[in-house]
Amino acid sequence: MKKALIAMSGGVDSSVAAYLTKEAGYDCIGATMKLYQNEDLVLNDRHTCCSLDDVADARAIANSMGIDHYVFNFSDRFRECVMDKFVQAYEEGITPNPCIECNRHLKFEYLMHRAKELDLDYVVTGHYVQIERDENSGRYLLKKAVDTTKDQSYVLYSMTQEQLAHTLFPLGGMTKEQTRTLAQKLGFVNAKKHDSQDICFVPDGNYASFIEQHSKKTYPEGDFVDQEGNVLGRHKGIIRYTVGQRKGLGLSLKEPMYVMKIDVVNNRVVLGRDADLFSTTLLAEDANWISINNLTEPMRVKAKVRYRHTEDWATVSPHESGKVEVVFDRPQRAITKGQAVVFYDGDYVVGGATICEIKEEHSWGI
Repeated sequence: MKKALIAMSGGVDSSVAAYLTKEAGYDCIGATMKLYQNEDLVLNDRHTCCSLDDVADARAIANSMGIDHYVFNFSDRFRECVMDKFVQAYEEGITPNPCIECNRHLKFEYLMHRAKELDLDYVVTGHYVQIERDENSGRYLLKKAVDTTKDQSYVLYSMTQEQLAHTLFPLGGMTKEQTRTLAQKLGFVNAKKHDSQDICFVPDGNYASFIEQHSKKTYPEGDFVDQEGNVLGRHKGIIRYTVGQRKGLGLSLKEPMYVMKIDVVNNRVVLGRDADLFSTTLLAEDANWISINNLTEPMRVKAKVRYRHTEDWATVSPHESGKVEVVFDRPQRAITKGQAVVFYDGDYVVGGATICEIKEEHSWGI
């Protein structure tokens, strides 16, 4: 009998994934990753994940199904691989995606390593995505979920062939509505539990407050400037701004202005008009390929530059620097350093990389 380690966050998705895996005949063990202490966060009425309450919910679900449940303390690794990198990125004027880093390092590196130590065959999560194997190439493929509104393939582009071979995603062929209906039918205590926030360790959405608390630093005020270098006002610290932002600037201007660039060296935030936010070309680094072994020549793909972004046609090519160059057919709004660009061939993930440079098709004049 195949053995599976179920990553149980305490939410409805991972609970149903555990049930489906057990029903499929696997010998299951439930595991919850303890990533931080409740007192490390400014908790409010919004739901987060991996808190002490979530551990209790996960344990209750595991007990109801008659499977063992363990708690793995990964808080040090989470701090190092996710929280510290999150803070560092904002200090460097970059907007990170911590969910990608958590999946990359915690779920599919450390948790999978723990599963192997326990002589288990698979790690199971409640992600909405599918895995297939290409019989011709022998490669494992990452495919979008049936429920396109919940598809999470974007945040899993960094998975390796080895990881895909030892992972199960039972919810990939279901809708969220079907998941909740099944949970209610089974009488799960979390059947109506709200989904966790995108960034679990910032449950109130106040990134700046978290960064100051985590780093034990304050960040100095500086100038808002336009693209010609004219001073428009004072900002409250560069960690409070990201490319494309309009709200929260605290300025009274003649026309709508948006964050164009974070000038870390001079502690300035550059503002411009909405039309200036559009670019067609970017460079990305640390590429990971799934459906192909490597990128050796230009390839037509559909690409998206953030999780809530609509895919658009582009050409991705190997670059002489060792990075990849992506040229979109149409300009894309607010391409941002630190976010992932993920490439698709229909419903399948070709690969992805981290955006590190955007070709500026307008002159900053500064």
